[in-house]
Amino acid sequence: MRLRLCTWNVNSVRLRVEQIARLVDEQAPDVLCMQEIKCQEGEFPREAFAAVGLPHLKIAGQKGWHGVAIASRLPIEDAAPLDVCREKHARCVGGKIAGIEIQNFYIPAGGDIPDREVNPKFDHKLDFFEKLTADFARRDPKAPLAVVGDLNVAPGEFDVWSHKQMSKIVSHTPVELEAFAALKASLDFIDLPREAVPEPEKLFSWWSYRAADFRKSNRGLRLDHILVTPGLREAAFRTGAVSSRVHDNVREWTRPSDHAPVTADLAI
Repeated sequence: MRLRLCTWNVNSVRLRVEQIARLVDEQAPDVLCMQEIKCQEGEFPREAFAAVGLPHLKIAGQKGWHGVAIASRLPIEDAAPLDVCREKHARCVGGKIAGIEIQNFYIPAGGDIPDREVNPKFDHKLDFFEKLTADFARRDPKAPLAVVGDLNVAPGEFDVWSHKQMSKIVSHTPVELEAFAALKASLDFIDLPREAVPEPEKLFSWWSYRAADFRKSNRGLRLDHILVTPGLREAAFRTGAVSSRVHDNVREWTRPSDHAPVTADLAI
């Protein structure tokens, strides 16, 4: 059985209902993990998801801001909640689907100043990574776990349009890269999109709205991730190569999110 995971920062689930339906029709994800849903649980468009064949939902909503959700074709069992956001924002939701624990995150962007002493938002971001890394470090890497979402770090030289120019900009500063590397090392996570598109090829999932033509400027960042534990290595490499991609064509649709969806297939 193929299980297709998709992560997408939709930048308001109610505004993107038609685009979500189109994505589901074209790419047939079995599990769609969304960030920045920007609504409370009671405002979530449940009927629209049932209509496209994703009736099973886990939602962590918040009025006007943040918010994450998982929509699935298959039933979702409960997973132990993670207490990693000190501000108690709706930034994490998890569940177990087909025996795989899936944790969906919207990690804080971190503001504009990459100094945790003077910028509380940046401190919050690093604190979030530290708490999450500590939790994962206590786990068994053989347990099947997928960590997905907008992690708000472009972790590699080829995950940004200019490594030199971005090295002092929040999302690609050395301290953030160290935090991401520590998270990845905590369970020896496998970066599925990068396995499918090895360096030095550039790979982006976000482009600013400021560019009139995002493809022409192509000043992108890879902020959206699908990481899996070694317990899912066989499922990810069952055919010998990882099937994962960024669906950047979605960024061309009418009134798009500034993020593109990212998918990865697991054989279970």
